[in-house]
Amino acid sequence: MSQKIRVLIVDDSALVRQLLAKGLGMDPEIEVVGTASDPYVARDKIVQLKPDVMTLDVEMPRMDGVDFLRRLMPQYPIPVLMVSSLTQRGKQITLDALDAGAVDFVAKPSTDLARGLAGMLQDLRAKVKQTSKANVSHWKNKQVVRSAPSARAPQGALAESTDKVIAIGASTGGTEAIRQMVTQFPVSMPGVVIVQHMPAGFTKMFSDRLNQLCAMEVKEAENGDRIMPGRILVSPGGLHMRVIRSGGIYQVKCEAGENVSGHCPSVDVLMNSVAQHVGSNAIGVMLTGMGSDGAAGMLAMRQAGARNLAQDEATSVVFGMPKVAYERGGAERLLPLDRIAPAVIDLLSERKS
Repeated sequence: MSQKIRVLIVDDSALVRQLLAKGLGMDPEIEVVGTASDPYVARDKIVQLKPDVMTLDVEMPRMDGVDFLRRLMPQYPIPVLMVSSLTQRGKQITLDALDAGAVDFVAKPSTDLARGLAGMLQDLRAKVKQTSKANVSHWKNKQVVRSAPSARAPQGALAESTDKVIAIGASTGGTEAIRQMVTQFPVSMPGVVIVQHMPAGFTKMFSDRLNQLCAMEVKEAENGDRIMPGRILVSPGGLHMRVIRSGGIYQVKCEAGENVSGHCPSVDVLMNSVAQHVGSNAIGVMLTGMGSDGAAGMLAMRQAGARNLAQDEATSVVFGMPKVAYERGGAERLLPLDRIAPAVIDLLSERKS
């Protein structure tokens, strides 16, 4: 029998600690080894108990969860799963936490804790297992950079082209990977479309955050938005995003639908549409994430003439989606995260010459 996943629960509410411990304890593969009411108690218990995963509330006395992560991760990297409420303020804080090193998050029921609790605990158990496999070693001794706006100035002599589309897919660990990648893009890059597995609401906050950091304009996609140079469109949570061609331009179509490959939005839906409507004028990128969403769509893109890359295991938080995309033949190469943006720019230069 494999070793149980050791979990430390950090929450200022005794009731929540009790509910989470009971809910996690229902899974024979998980063992709750301790609980803590604030980051100071948690810090001591991390050293003492050496948990595999820590669940972390974001709004706590003495020190909030985000500040705790910023201090903890460079010294003692540990896979962290945020457990937060879906409030407007909570969305901002949760994104801050992902920037500071958290692997993923689970939403607490926003009104009545009893209602929706079973579903939330089921989600929690699944994500604890996913989070336990995350590679967070790259946070060791890392300086966490706080968000700071950057000037929208061209960063290279890349010719504008309306007939190129860059499609990016990501899941667990993707918010940080996407940020690192697209902040390297100059304002003259062709249009970019992104599916990051996130619930509705979070994608707007994520897009707004990227917009502050990138040379390109970043926005949560709306139905009919044009894909154009200098613009990045992020699929809204809860809606599938497809690329369509209308005359001489590319646009996105955002609409509700059933989960595809387990997700809505789905990377497969996006990339299959890119294969169909953009073909050899596309470049695909698969970043860190659990599962296999996007592997079929990326293969369709490559078969249609697109050039595709995927993130390597060493720099992925979870080497799931990139691994499957590469193994199935959709991705041509596996590259470290910091080399993907330059490689995309090189591919664009090849296509111009």
